[in-house]
Formats: sequence, structure tokens, C-alpha cells
Amino acid sequence: MTYPLAIAAIVLLLFVSAFFAGSETALTAVSRGRMHQMEKDGSRAAKDVNKLLADREGMIGALLLGNTFINILISSLATLMLAATFGPRTIAVTTVLVTFIILVFAEVLPKTLAIARTDRFALTVGYFLRPIVLVLAPVVRWVQFIVWRVLALAGVQEEAEDEAALPPHEDIRGTVDLHHIEGGVQREHRDMIGGILDLKDLKIGDVMMHRKNMVAIEADQKPTALFDALIAANHTRVPVWRDTPDNIIGVLHTKDVVRRFVQRRGEPEEFDLLSLMTPPWFVPDTTTLEEQLRAFREKRSHFALVVDEYGALQGLITLADILDEIFGDIPDEHEAPEPAGFRRQSDGSYTIEGATPVRELNRALDWNLPDEEATTIAGLVIHEARTIPEPGQRFAFYGYEFEVLRRQRNQITALRVIPPETSASQVPAHV
Repeated sequence: MTYPLAIAAIVLLLFVSAFFAGSETALTAVSRGRMHQMEKDGSRAAKDVNKLLADREGMIGALLLGNTFINILISSLATLMLAATFGPRTIAVTTVLVTFIILVFAEVLPKTLAIARTDRFALTVGYFLRPIVLVLAPVVRWVQFIVWRVLALAGVQEEAEDEAALPPHEDIRGTVDLHHIEGGVQREHRDMIGGILDLKDLKIGDVMMHRKNMVAIEADQKPTALFDALIAANHTRVPVWRDTPDNIIGVLHTKDVVRRFVQRRGEPEEFDLLSLMTPPWFVPDTTTLEEQLRAFREKRSHFALVVDEYGALQGLITLADILDEIFGDIPDEHEAPEPAGFRRQSDGSYTIEGATPVRELNRALDWNLPDEEATTIAGLVIHEARTIPEPGQRFAFYGYEFEVLRRQRNQITALRVIPPETSASQVPAHV
């Protein structure tokens, strides 16, 4: 083979090798979700890419087979071409020269381009790769058979699932967090997506209004007093109890009462308010928010009372509570804005009410405190301390410092928290 012909063949083979190497990088790095959406929008190139990704193992096998074959062919041609010139030193010279050329022009260059222009590269090569993968499929299947037989000797089964693989929703969460860190996703959008993903894990007991904060009215009152108590409650739906606050006998809807009030021309003592009650709906506190959201939709209701495994009243849950977990707090247009349960101090620490939910702090302050074992910040401190601390006691958990400021009976009512980014040496011992 003449020098010019051999050089032309090697250059052509380098282009083919670069094509295989860049295609492997682009197709393994491309976003399947983005390709799926582009195919839905009518992109034929994205359709080709998705068909290749459907058999990822076969695609990678074909690319590796083609790339390996071409690189070996380049080495053979270079050796043949240089044998007459370098004689016994041909192998050494060819190894150094071909390694450098393949590394730069057939590996690093195309793979760098594929990383920098992943989608464009994948969409461009998808059409040309499909027939190549189809032609090489029999050889690839034979190679895969050998590979899995060898892996079986090490105890790896072909049908075994990867136990270390994240569930799909955790994969989405990680992707969104990464884009947030890189600046591609705003914090509010990250929190909303995270809130949706959390619906399947959060229990009603984590977000409900506790019974001690519930507004309920006593049934055995005069009609006028009952009406005044309902209006003063300033809620759309109000539970009604008899004998004891735990004995909820029904729920009054303000809209129904006002409609009857207008019909009676403003005389509440002339009609029976309790006849307008709807039966109470009790749900267990272990129900997930996803299940409860579905139940609200099926029952066409926005309000439920929460009980524990013994049937004791624990609180109430509304559709708005679940929506708040997704979108953040959405105050009602008629209710007075509630003050935040925390306040930042000049030294960088925070004074926080003990009943403030951990999830609310994480969302508002971009903290990362765990909320699996406790709903409120006070509950988290008690859980980690394994005791009910006294005022003045300090603890350090998860990189944060906690100081108990006030305690009422067995309840921590106020805490001082120093986040990790605040140096403890810059914070005085007491506020």
C-alpha cells in the first residue's frame, strides 16, 4: 500500500472512530426526558434517538464494537505503513504515534464536542446509527451472551435489578436540586416540585392542624350565640362538639348558614343551625397526603378530622393544608396574616417558636433539618436530646446549635438556633 493511500485510509478511519466515540458519549449523556418531549413535539431525529436508547445495552455494545475494530485497524495500517521505514523500532514508534493520534482526534476531541453539544450531537448521529446498530446486533448479542456468562461466575445475574438505583422520584429530586445549585432552577420552583414529590411520603399527622389549635363551637348554645360563635370563628367550615371538645358531632359550613340566614331575613333564632351540619369525616393520621388528596377529590370535600389508631381526635386536615405543602403558605384573602414563627437576630441566629414546623423552616430559610422523626422544631430537639430540656440548655445536631429559651410545662415554646454558616464564636451566649 502506498503512503498517500495508507494515510488517506487512516484519516478516514479516524473520522469513523471519532464518530463512534462521540456518539457513545452523546447518547449516554442525553436527557431521555427531553428527547421524549421532543419526539412528542414531532421531531423525527428525537424518535431515532429514543429507539436507540430503548436498547441501551445493545447500542453501547455496537458502538464499542465498531470503535474497537476501527482503532485496531488504524494501528495495523500504521504498523504496515511504517515497517519499511523504522524496521525493528516500528512497534514502539507506532504505539506512541497511534496512541497520541487516536487519543486526541478519535477520543478526547469528539467526546469533548459531544459533552459540549450533547443534544445536537445525539440528534445528528441518531439517524446514521440505527442501521449500524441493526447490522451489528447479531454480533453484539453474541458478545453480550459471553459477557453475562462471565459475570454469572461472579454472582451477577442478568435479570437482577440494581438495588443501589434511586427511585424515579428521588432521581427527579436530585436533578432539580442540582439545577438549583447551578442556577438553572429558582428556589421556589425547586420547593414546589419537591412538595409534589413529598406527597407520597408525608403523613396527614405531619401537616394537620393540631387539636389544641382547632376552632370548634359547642352545640348546646342558643341559636344566636351559636351563630355569633360561627361568624367569630372566621373559617369556612367549623366543627361542632357536644359534651366534650373531642366529641365532634358535625361540621357547619358558613356558606350554608349564611344562605339560610338570608332566607330568614336575619333572624338566626328562628331556625335550627344544627340541622345544617354535615356528618364529620374522620381519617387516620397515618394516611399519606397523596392518598388524602385523592380522597378529597373522590369525596368532593375539602375538610376532614384526623384521628389516631385508637380513634382519639388529633386535629383536622384541609385541602388548603396539602396545597400549602406544594406552593408554600397561601393566606386566605379574608384572614389576617399570621406572623412568622421565627425571627432573625443581628448576630445571624434565629429565635423560633417551638411549634414551628421543621418543613416550614427548611422551605423559608433554605435549611436542611430532618423532618422524619418530628414535625416541629421543638419536637426535633426533644427527639435528639432524648429528654425534655430545661431553659438555657444547648445542643448541637446536624451542624446547627439549639438553645432552649422558654419552656411551658412539658412543651418547649421558644428556641434559639444558630445555623451552620454562622460562627459560634461570633454569637454571644444569650440573646
